[in-house]
Amino acid sequence: MHPYLALFLAIFFEVLGTLLLPVSNNFTKLLPSAVLIISYLISFYFLSVVSQQLPLAIVYSTWAGVGISTIAILSFLFYKQTLNWQTILGLILIVVGVVVVNVFKVNN
Repeated sequence: MHPYLALFLAIFFEVLGTLLLPVSNNFTKLLPSAVLIISYLISFYFLSVVSQQLPLAIVYSTWAGVGISTIAILSFLFYKQTLNWQTILGLILIVVGVVVVNVFKVNN
């Protein structure tokens, strides 16, 4: 499997699980809680796969940075959470940081 596909899948499932946290209502709703837990397990599986192919610093910074940015945007869209200009600037800086880390990575 291509490492960036595995990383994308790890991010996707982590974002899915995180977005289900409020819906699970402190793990009192069975279906959202089950999907949340399964999503995190799948995410960590793909994270472990990609960590064998890319440097861990690259993997984790990309996973965390893209995940944070995606969750902030989707929380704005689905949960109507506000994003002020400072938050938007911070998210842009995170994305820029992830791009810089990936462009200038040192291969094993």
